[in-house]
Amino acid sequence: MREKVAAIVLAAGRGSRMNSDIHKQYLDLGGKPVLFYSLDTFERSFVSEIVLVTGEDEIDYCRKEIVEKFGFSKVKKIVVGGRERYHSVWNGLRAIDHCDVVMIHDGARPFVDEAILDRCLTDVRAHKACVVGMPVKDTIKLADEAGFSKETLPRHLLWMIQTPQVFAYDLVLKAFRTFMDNEKELLEQGIQITDDAMVVERFTNTSVKLTEGSYENIKITTPEDLPHAEMLLKRG
Repeated sequence: MREKVAAIVLAAGRGSRMNSDIHKQYLDLGGKPVLFYSLDTFERSFVSEIVLVTGEDEIDYCRKEIVEKFGFSKVKKIVVGGRERYHSVWNGLRAIDHCDVVMIHDGARPFVDEAILDRCLTDVRAHKACVVGMPVKDTIKLADEAGFSKETLPRHLLWMIQTPQVFAYDLVLKAFRTFMDNEKELLEQGIQITDDAMVVERFTNTSVKLTEGSYENIKITTPEDLPHAEMLLKRG
């Protein structure tokens, strides 16, 4: 029986760093919303189901102006996001009836491609958990509390983490359930969750494989990112 792969595409962010009234995932990029491009990649891939997570006020817009307008037949559900990224992921995970593998992706990363998805599928089959990223190009220094250089970190061991982050569904669902059941206590301890792999790393014994992404798999975060994205789009 063929494995079922689902994708959760996160589009609930406010994008405050864009200095725009339009949320970053809906900004125009080559005549289409930024969100269009990642949905299009998943639509044309081996993924069989897409859950789109967005703001409560944007559900109708996403359904009419993106999903229906561009014919994304694999988008089976549009669900409301939460206060933090991990709340949105949790809502997306619970919206999936069942699958074998789930790919969690930022809707503001328009340049994910099928080659990246293929590498993720290979690695998640072997390791049950993988995250896309690329080795850093710059020297990274660890600062002290006063803003002075404390330590130069070994560059050959450092990766910039991207999305998708890909997991065996049962594994990540169990990890997130444990986290959400203990959220208040963990936050009181000062534990911060900034990506999905951190939940799996903390609440399971599974090591997360680093999967090669692309330096072009950028996230639209600040105004400077949009001209860069336009250039990448024109370059194909």
